[in-house]
Amino acid sequence: MDSSTNSGYSTPGKPFTRDTNYINDRIVADPEAHRVADHYEYNTIGTLTTGLTQGAEAWPVEAGRYHLVAARACPWANRTIIVRRLLGLEDAISLGTPGPTHDANSWTFDLDPNGVDPVLGTQRLQQNYFTRFPEYPRGITVPAMVDIPTGGVVTNDYPQITLDFSTEWTAFHRDGAPNLLPEEHLDEMFDVIKRIFTEVNNGVYRAGFAGSQEAYDDAFDRLFTALDWLEERLTTRRYLMGEHITEADVRLFTTLVRFDPAYHGHFKCNRHKLIEFPALWAYARDLFQTPGFGDTVDFQQIKDHYYIVHRDINPTGIVPKGPVLTQWLSRHGREDLGGSPFGDGSAPGPVREGEGVDPAHNPLYAGRG
Repeated sequence: MDSSTNSGYSTPGKPFTRDTNYINDRIVADPEAHRVADHYEYNTIGTLTTGLTQGAEAWPVEAGRYHLVAARACPWANRTIIVRRLLGLEDAISLGTPGPTHDANSWTFDLDPNGVDPVLGTQRLQQNYFTRFPEYPRGITVPAMVDIPTGGVVTNDYPQITLDFSTEWTAFHRDGAPNLLPEEHLDEMFDVIKRIFTEVNNGVYRAGFAGSQEAYDDAFDRLFTALDWLEERLTTRRYLMGEHITEADVRLFTTLVRFDPAYHGHFKCNRHKLIEFPALWAYARDLFQTPGFGDTVDFQQIKDHYYIVHRDINPTGIVPKGPVLTQWLSRHGREDLGGSPFGDGSAPGPVREGEGVDPAHNPLYAGRG
């Protein structure tokens, strides 16, 4: 959940603390079954229960009603683009992609003709937040699910959005859609997801936005302790939970794919590059070359976002030219561990027209432009 309203991301003398106050409404298949729970404790990785937080609403699943606004630059938003594609929800949920270099007020639709989202008719995502909450007090974040008829944001609760794509939108899943939430692995998977969020997904931000040496050192050590754990785990299994992709792999991938282009240098996460972890690097390439993962990635937008927007830690706004992208296409050899990405399912079809990435920004698209 990357925010557009902070002029500074690092507070001198203090550790980085992520704002986890989201719009907790949910889009569900049966709104009547979802009620405010008596003792619902919100968490940062989402829930598979039917509980709602106090004050939250349940909206009905309807094909064509909602617009997913998800900047390719943002790792939290990238998750939703991946899961939408893996499950085949393109016909049910339209996609809007703001550009990577938002200003202090809002993500903007500057990549669209005339700078206007063609579905919502707005120039700034802020307009859609203010349509529903005229005095919305927090950051204008992506991803966001917008109600097309009213133009108002329904939810920006990014960890919940992907879970609900899997569990609430099943009527619109494609034939052969993978089961990203296998029941036999759920307990362990959520333990893994929680550690990945705390130490890796958010860990790179805790290092990059640390306001003191002590806070940075702590975040750095915790991050690489977790990466060492993942390296060991992935040495003997193809995917985080075994033989097939799950929600856990989606959540780890969006951090790994940004590690060398952004986090290693920009966030000072520089004990090792991703390419120096044999298992993690091969695992990341395996996912990148799997339809639905790598074809959602725009490396240039990733670099532009971090190096241009975060001026408090990169005052010049200079964007690095590297790293070399073709290395993502090198053989990974993970097939030797067995398993298959989609299990009994199948890969998604070609990327929809208008949803592809600039061939100069992703080696998977080379020769297509």
